[in-house]
Amino acid sequence: MTRTHPARLILGSASPRRLDLLAQIGITPDDIRPADIDETPRRHEDARDYVRRMASEKSAAINAAAGDIVLAADTVVTAGRRILGKPTDTTEARAFLTLLSGRRHRVMTAISLRRFGREWTRLVETQVRLRPLCAAEIDDYLGSDEWQGKAGGYAIQGRAGAFVNWIGGSFSAVVGLPLAETATLLRAAQAAHAGKED
Repeated sequence: MTRTHPARLILGSASPRRLDLLAQIGITPDDIRPADIDETPRRHEDARDYVRRMASEKSAAINAAAGDIVLAADTVVTAGRRILGKPTDTTEARAFLTLLSGRRHRVMTAISLRRFGREWTRLVETQVRLRPLCAAEIDDYLGSDEWQGKAGGYAIQGRAGAFVNWIGGSFSAVVGLPLAETATLLRAAQAAHAGKED
């Protein structure tokens, strides 16, 4: 008789935010293996295509056993057609926040799960609007260093939460991992090829 066992979950991200989000729904990865890939957007690449490609390439880059579930994700902020990734310095972070001040923008998070050579993906888009920000508020926020490593130059779950006056969609996706969609894909991946495990 064939017995099934829970698959090992490998998180392909060094983000403490994604680890915390998984913990919220009672999931603890068996291992954390950040992917090391080139995250440069291609010329004329659409934001949706870019974020999907990043998540997919991250999950593919993780060395794992065939039966392991590899989870990777990528998040970008877009203002119009412009992709706002992680700012490289305070000058770029200030430019991002100035651009987003008083306007609506989109946050896109793509997730990719792999197991037994199969991939499951999902793209979640959330609209966010920041209230108008004055220069002093932006400078004060930059001084907190919270912007570092954050797409668009802000963290909605931190001090920048005071800047957000409207959100349409998944809050957890803006933080870095859409929990409802992730849980659904994890169930699908856990059930896949269950008969191969004994």
